[in-house]
Amino acid sequence: MAVEEKVVGIPRSEHFYQGHVACKGCGAALAMRFALKALGPKTVLAIPACCWSVIPGIFPNRTMKVPVFNIPFEVTGAVISGISEAFAAQGKTDINVVGWAGDGGTVDIGLQALSGAVERRHNFIYFLYDNEAYMNTGIQRSGSTPQGAWTTTTPVGKTKMWKMEPKKNIDEILIAHGIPYLATATIAFPEDLIKKVKKAQTIKGPKFIHILSPCQPGWKHPPEKTVEISRLAVYTKVFPLYEYENGKYRITVKIPEKKVRPVVDYLKLQGRFKYLLQDKEMVEYIQKYVDRQYELLLKKVEFTQNLNL
Repeated sequence: MAVEEKVVGIPRSEHFYQGHVACKGCGAALAMRFALKALGPKTVLAIPACCWSVIPGIFPNRTMKVPVFNIPFEVTGAVISGISEAFAAQGKTDINVVGWAGDGGTVDIGLQALSGAVERRHNFIYFLYDNEAYMNTGIQRSGSTPQGAWTTTTPVGKTKMWKMEPKKNIDEILIAHGIPYLATATIAFPEDLIKKVKKAQTIKGPKFIHILSPCQPGWKHPPEKTVEISRLAVYTKVFPLYEYENGKYRITVKIPEKKVRPVVDYLKLQGRFKYLLQDKEMVEYIQKYVDRQYELLLKKVEFTQNLNL
């Protein structure tokens, strides 16, 4: 009997060898595995300083079946711009040029280069694997760290031991650039992730895919809870799954209201919210904030779907 090429919409092909050096329960490792299944072998990766610059292993060993450029922290947007234009000059249009960076290298240190690359409309796919802090260098706060989360560089006091500012909305920043395609994804919904990567491959110009990637040591959860936490991020509306294409928003994974979970169910599985959970008023505030953001997303979906674009 012939072996099926796909299992529940997930390609069987592997472009990521076993033997990597990621932590147990690393969401970023699973994110790469699923993304490469969709991208295929004709892919070139540019990876700045981040967890993923060490996950493939120590030279001469490697766990990647595709070419990888290890690059400085702040230049992912510039490097993939150059690679894309080099392939275009050679008439090579069937190669995926991919930037793969963490939140520090995307929403903070690499934002200037990414902004310029999107504004110039180079043809690439940029992946943000978002573990919500500078995990590779010691769990320092980033612009993507959510409000209420502990890190090693958030203020510590008698009553407050968490980040006070809300998470930077990198998706809306790039939508404001007029990006042709942007999507959110998690490893808990791999079919959704793979569909979005495949769609991005069909669109010319800059594309951005934001993958929530739980970090076991940084989020302080058991490694076997990584997928469950990813799923809860969606079921609590903390991280809704949607796509933005040519001016229109669309929710891709709709959660029935009877299955929606309170935000506290997501928070209590993560040790980084240990101190926050002691403040009932703050937990209620975050619940209201999540609800407001989701309602705003629904209004964007409704408004843009009715536009004749």
